[in-house]
Amino acid sequence: MIMFSRDELAGAFERFEATVARAAETRDWDPWVEQYAPDVTYVEHAVGTMRGRDEVRPWIWRTMESFPGNHMTSFPSLWTVIDEPTGRIICELDNPMRDPGDGSVISATNISILTYAGDGLWRRQEDIYNPLRFVSAAMKWCRKAEELGTLTDEAADWMRQYGADARSTEGRRQR
Repeated sequence: MIMFSRDELAGAFERFEATVARAAETRDWDPWVEQYAPDVTYVEHAVGTMRGRDEVRPWIWRTMESFPGNHMTSFPSLWTVIDEPTGRIICELDNPMRDPGDGSVISATNISILTYAGDGLWRRQEDIYNPLRFVSAAMKWCRKAEELGTLTDEAADWMRQYGADARSTEGRRQR
């Protein structure tokens, strides 16, 4: 096993975070994918295991350009651990959603384990989270946006799909 220095791992993760921040800002997800080795293994527990950039790329575009991903504004790390012997970065990433219209901050977090390949590339990423927390956060955002009159049609469709009739919840609350 190749050992990478703490400085190299920290620098690579700093570049990873900057690339992810730019992707979230520009909504161009290709640079995010390009920081993975061509034969990356990406484990996403709710979706499955993707192998190679060619499997990761369409998934990330689809995920981040549809609700609720397209309402997530950034993915900052809340804490990180650098594990030199394994070449891994273990971190908790926040996934805040855009302001529904009243300054609310609604988000969910996940744990990510990134394994470094060298040369600024990552050979593996595993995202660990409770999907129900993401559904709950997105539903909370939808309800708040509905109250404020900022609920998009796409979010309303998602809300109906996951258990709430977006156009009739207000009426139920008033009864």
